[in-house]
Parts: sequence; C-alpha cells; structure tokens
Amino acid sequence: MEERVSGRSQPALAGVRVIDLTQFEAGTSCTESLAWLGADVIKVEPPGRGDPGRALAARPGEGDSYYFLLLNANKRSVSLNLKEERGKEILRELIKQGDVFVENFAPGAIERLGFGYEEVHALNPRIVYAQIKGFANDGPYGSYLSFDMIAQAAGGSYAITGERGGPPVKPGPNAGDTGTGIHLALGITAALFQRQSTGEGQRIEVAMQESVINYCRVSYAPYLASGKAQPRNGALGANVSRAPTGLFPCKGGGENDWCYIHPTTGDQSWERLMKVMGREELIDDPRYATAAARFERMDEVNEIVAAWTRQHDKLEVMEVIGAAGVPAGAVMDNDDLVHDPFLRESGAFVELEHSARGTFVMPGWPVKMSNSAVPVQVAPLLGQHNEEVLGELLGYSAEQVAALREEKVL
Repeated sequence: MEERVSGRSQPALAGVRVIDLTQFEAGTSCTESLAWLGADVIKVEPPGRGDPGRALAARPGEGDSYYFLLLNANKRSVSLNLKEERGKEILRELIKQGDVFVENFAPGAIERLGFGYEEVHALNPRIVYAQIKGFANDGPYGSYLSFDMIAQAAGGSYAITGERGGPPVKPGPNAGDTGTGIHLALGITAALFQRQSTGEGQRIEVAMQESVINYCRVSYAPYLASGKAQPRNGALGANVSRAPTGLFPCKGGGENDWCYIHPTTGDQSWERLMKVMGREELIDDPRYATAAARFERMDEVNEIVAAWTRQHDKLEVMEVIGAAGVPAGAVMDNDDLVHDPFLRESGAFVELEHSARGTFVMPGWPVKMSNSAVPVQVAPLLGQHNEEVLGELLGYSAEQVAALREEKVL
C-alpha cells in the first residue's frame, strides 16, 4: 500500500536503510542511485581521511574533491574507526538496523575486517548483502585488483573502441565503475522486492568484468554471424550497412564541432535529408537511388552531407535534420550540456552549494518517476552525521558521541 506524508507519496525506497562501506566510484555510484530512489544511505568512513575519493585530484585546502561530490550526493556520513573493536561493535549495531549492506573493498578486505557475508547475515538475516569486485570471486582472477580501465579492458569494451587498424581506446564513459554500480543497484532493488515474500535477505555479487561484458552485448551479434571478433570501426559502430552515416564536421571547426547522423534503413531518410539540405536532385539520381548504391559510394555520399554540415553549427544541424525525422545528435561536451537550459530545467543538471567548494553544478538523477522524487542534496562532510545517526538509530547521547570522538572511535 502506498504510504503518504503530508499528502505526497514517499520516495520509492523510503524506509530502506543502506549501510554503505563503499569507496571511489563503482560502489558509491550504486549507493548514490539508491539514495536518489529514496533510501537512507549511511556512508561509513574511516576517521581522518574518509573515503579515499575525497582527496582524489583535490589540492590541499580545497575541501572534498569534485570527484567525491559527484558520487556521494544525498548520503549521511558517519566516521567510524573499524580498526578498533568499539568501532566494529557500533557498525554491528548499525547493521542490525539496516536493510542493505554494500561494499567494494579489495578482495578479502571486508572478510579481514570481520564483516564477510556469513558474519553480517548472522547479525541480520533480512539484510541484502551486496558486493562489487573486479572479477568473479570464484574465477581465476578473483584476487586481482581492478579499476574502471582494467574492467573495460578485460570486459571487451577496449577491443571494440578505436579506429580501424589503430590501437584499442578506452571508452569515455566509466562503464566498468558506474556501470557496475548501476547493475548492483538493480540487483539490490530486486532483492528487496523478493524479501517481501521470503522474509530473508541474500548475497549479491557483481563483477566489473562481467558488467562490461553486458554493456558490450550488441557487439556479439556480428561475432555470432561471422565467428570473428568484432573489429574496431571508429565512430561507425558494429552494424554499419548504410550511407550516409557517422560524424560530420560542422561550422566552427572546434574539436567538438561535429554532429552524428545515422539515417534509418530504406530510402525515406535519404529523401528527407536531401530535401532539408536543398539537394532534391540527388533523390532519384541513379548513383544514390537505393540503399545498396549509397553504401557502395559511402565516402562520396558522406562528403555530400559534410559539404552541407560545414556551413552550419552542430546544434543547427541536429535541429534541422532531427526535425525532418532523420536521427542526428550534436557532439555535446561538458560545457554544452551544463549550460543547456532544458537540461537545467529538467533536473539533468542541478546547482548545489558546498561549504568549502561554494556553488557548483553536477548531473542529477536521470530516472524520472511520477510518484517518487528526491531533491539532490550536496555530498556530506566527513562524519557530518555522527551525532544524528548514532542518536537516531542507536540512542546515543551527545555526550556519548563526544566521548567516542575523544577515544578516536569516531
């Protein structure tokens, strides 16, 4: 039954408490997603330095890095020394109050701390215990360390990225890190749903290598058809059998002044494209009258389109061609996207205020739900919610929290 507060629906995961022992990106992107779905995410960090991501690419005195702020919005931070038995005992108490436990430490680290699956399950059989590792725990590389670029190399995305005949290239999006975090968040929400009928939690493991394999799923279509690994094909993708297609240079000549144009199969897109370009005479030209003929003359056809796109800026190209019913996308960089008025209005980008960093803009949460909305809140300072969380969940007084801080437990 839908719960309501002040006449409004609660967020989808309202009432779900996540004990978050994640760091860097793969795990933090998972728990940030859960926070944006309404979960109460309690980020447990070591006192003093916190999540190592706080200092990544940040100069002394600047405060927490932008990297950290981008990955830890809407969380509460508790600084807890897990090298001390008292710190471990507090974490055990928090686990008893939790619904989800998430970690992405190096292989074996969480077990050495005493919080492996068996231990946590014994404390709270209803908890969903979720882990990210670079490689499957029971595989030949289970003990290996991994980062995004390692996972993408071993998961197949490097092999299909780059120019034909050139070296492999790392894809720009962090599919190995954030992509794995999103996979884990999906598994967690499914496990929470299943728990409603079973009453039991379960263990979820996602290997970064296997997550990247999933993102490369479509590359297996040409492989299955030919028996040969898909070659790199630049910006053209895996299944190119049409022309025009690809990146076209636009007015301005800057490094991102390009537009990707990819007409649908058949002749209709070609007709629409020629009409908006003012080249109607080419529609019935025997050299280009069929898809097969255009594909045979791909370079020639692409140059016809490029001669037109060079006269217009990339957004104009996208708008004119897109409005004509031909798929087209301008190559938008960070600055283009941050300043796009619609994306700001829609919440794709949000402006936040940080006590050390001041005002900054970051991407929001792309999943729009009619009955679940969580405003983006700035990432917490280290230990910002010690008193709040320990008082609210465990009944600690302000004096008790102060004593724990003096004892360097917090």
